[in-house]
Amino acid sequence: MNTSFLKIHAKDNVIVALSEITAGTELQIDGAKVVVNETIPQKHKLCIAQLEVGEELVMYGVIVAKATSPIKAGDLISTTNVAHQTASSIRKNKTSLWNAPDISSWKSRHFMGFHRADGQVGTANNWLFFPLVFCENRNIEILKDTFEKELFPQAPNPYRRHLRNLLQKENSTEEKEENTPHLEHVNLRFISHQGGCGGTKEDAVLLARLLAGYVNNPNVAGATVLSLGCQHLQIEVFKEALESLSSDSKKPVLIFEQQQMGTTEQMLTQVIEQSYNEIQLANQLKRAPAPLSKLTIGLECGGSDGFSGISANPTLGYVSDVLSALGGSSILAEFPELCGVEQDLVDRCVNDEIATKFLTLMHNYDQSAQNVGSGFDMNPSPGNVKDGLITDAIKSAGAAKKGGTSPIVDVLDYTEYVSKNGLNLLCTPGNDVESTTAMVGSGANLVLFTTGLGTPTGNPITPVLKIASNSDLCTKMPDIIDFDTGAVIRGEKSIEEMGELLLEFIIEVASGRLTINADRHKQFDFIPWKRGVSL
Repeated sequence: MNTSFLKIHAKDNVIVALSEITAGTELQIDGAKVVVNETIPQKHKLCIAQLEVGEELVMYGVIVAKATSPIKAGDLISTTNVAHQTASSIRKNKTSLWNAPDISSWKSRHFMGFHRADGQVGTANNWLFFPLVFCENRNIEILKDTFEKELFPQAPNPYRRHLRNLLQKENSTEEKEENTPHLEHVNLRFISHQGGCGGTKEDAVLLARLLAGYVNNPNVAGATVLSLGCQHLQIEVFKEALESLSSDSKKPVLIFEQQQMGTTEQMLTQVIEQSYNEIQLANQLKRAPAPLSKLTIGLECGGSDGFSGISANPTLGYVSDVLSALGGSSILAEFPELCGVEQDLVDRCVNDEIATKFLTLMHNYDQSAQNVGSGFDMNPSPGNVKDGLITDAIKSAGAAKKGGTSPIVDVLDYTEYVSKNGLNLLCTPGNDVESTTAMVGSGANLVLFTTGLGTPTGNPITPVLKIASNSDLCTKMPDIIDFDTGAVIRGEKSIEEMGELLLEFIIEVASGRLTINADRHKQFDFIPWKRGVSL
């Protein structure tokens, strides 16, 4: 492997600088000499063909931009000489053949998970507290303060006395260490949000379905839900959403409506007593072996750089393919970051129906963005552009590598829950937290999150593993990054070898034997997508 540049696909007319290439350097590319006209920063792109205005740039084998001014072989690709461009005429015209990876060494492997009555298996065991409306956020914060500081001792608050009395009754004959956690096998997680009232009916219904998805997620043992009473997101709306996901769920869900219960103190004392009783039962659950097919992996990227699409993202793609072959599930989301690779994804759909659903969702989403003066072409952030992701199509072609090469078994609209084994597409924004929030609501019990620039994003109920595209980032931000794929860039590991290492790491995290950095730092982000425009 050349250590200074990489040509990703045989059809490409650009290469990626793996390290800085100085002006005047002579490169041998496909048997021809290319003289570098200007210094090419690491991660950026060098044109290797003469292009006139309007001619297309090809990267990853697909159209990713068009020339807005003449470009000579050896020139740097930048926002000054190219603009976003993708292939046209997208329709399902073939069925891609899939060469599944060798899974012989993984068939008998397992992780230690929490088995639920509906057959799902969690990688964690959480009791979840959340409101149906933002008016209850303060009460959620009070409960968080109460439970966390008493069960995981810190400083007192007025409601700790009530919970302490319950604990003393249970442990009247033994002294508890002040700094010893009372719970071993269950985590307490608290969600707040700004929705539930004041928005559109669609926003309330979608929030209900998202929250129902969190309760249904295998990483959740049960939930405490607070309602004010008069909000748009009524209790019945939430119950209907939960019933649509699991009509025979045996998970305990405690719902309290403040306007029916009197004072805040009257309500919260009941909430504490009833929740504590159920949490004790959840704490009795233990991990047991589960096949890797019980994993549902969310595939996410954020703070991407020019290496993400050639190291970290393809590594996730390999993992996704292995899980698909094993009968597990994975979720590829962020629809604005699939713009430009639609043809490949459409051809990988297992039937015309889901291919049509994908194209319809993509079109409607892009149209809604254009209606307010935006569009998918505005998706790359300043950090993306600075690190070589000049157009949305360049970013998308690399981002789509997270989905590997396996057939697409289903296409889900926002808040729809995974029901088929294999690769699923989920309509979400490209926004890191909104997308991660959505994938967990659709059933992801583990999220693989690639980054080239670094981001602390986590989730309240599902581990979010941070996977670096380059080793410099690991050195710079070791408190954020969990796994390094930089050896791919250095030519020391193949994508397959790195994928095998990542799978081993996943098993350790899914079994609770390793704690990832986002959980260690309590980086529990939750942002619902209000179905307007969020890119």
